[in-house]
Amino acid sequence: MAFMMQSMDVGQTPPLEYRQAAAEETVVLGEALVTNAAGLLTKCGATAKPEYVAAGPQDEQDMVPVVRVQDYQVWRTQLSAAGADLKPGSKVTLDADGLRVTATTESGVASIVALEGTAEGESVRVRFG
Repeated sequence: MAFMMQSMDVGQTPPLEYRQAAAEETVVLGEALVTNAAGLLTKCGATAKPEYVAAGPQDEQDMVPVVRVQDYQVWRTQLSAAGADLKPGSKVTLDADGLRVTATTESGVASIVALEGTAEGESVRVRFG
């Protein structure tokens, strides 16, 4: 699974933007992204707040359709590891794949809104910010 828009606190459709990815990247649908020093998209680190989520893969010119991450959005993804102590309000880090969240709460950037379970692979809803 990847990050998928679950809901928004506003009645708008988020606009798509087209941003260029770093040439060495292979961006996939639902990947959490940030911009690097050169202003190009790259995979988001574990403790960085994503700036964008990919709305599709990059094309031949490395352009990627993205949605800008906002505080009013709720994203659905999966846990990459079991987290028996996780509950709504816990802040977790991003997995190295940029597609899921971990059960690590130290330096977390994704606030859990709801979870279907705490086992690896369970669905979880988060907000960034």
